[in-house]
Amino acid sequence: MKNNIIRLLGAISIVVVTSPRSADANAPAGHYVVTAGSGTGNGTVYDTKSKLTWQQTVSLYNVDLSSNTYNWASAGTYCANLGARLGGTGWRLPTIKELMSIVDLSQTVTPMIDTSAFPSTPSEFFWSSSLVVGSPSYRWGVSFTWAVPMNLDMATRGGSYVRCVR
Repeated sequence: MKNNIIRLLGAISIVVVTSPRSADANAPAGHYVVTAGSGTGNGTVYDTKSKLTWQQTVSLYNVDLSSNTYNWASAGTYCANLGARLGGTGWRLPTIKELMSIVDLSQTVTPMIDTSAFPSTPSEFFWSSSLVVGSPSYRWGVSFTWAVPMNLDMATRGGSYVRCVR
């Protein structure tokens, strides 16, 4: 009888270990604190580990109102002016290290980010402020499809998404 119980527990633990995580997996409890704003897309996400506050939703429409992507120069301006919508000061483009800190490698489908904290994140490229050393016309970005940093040409890239931080 005791051996049968041990075998049963072993089989259950194998099922638990090998079952995939849900596509909407979340960070550990308490990792992110989401603050709803006064209107659609006005929330922020506080990362208790890095002590950074993130824009919850992706960038809204750019200056020509045709898309919600930005060239690199306008991405920085967008972040600098974000205080009017989200409140506070010091909003900026994140560094590549900061942007990679919100990648969620436990996801089994894209986007590779905690979709409870950061809803509606497209599986596309996001700008960072980090320069690619030796290539002054390139900046690092992150695609939440592959969850790896990529170098993006500021001169030829039409636009990428923006998620500002402070």
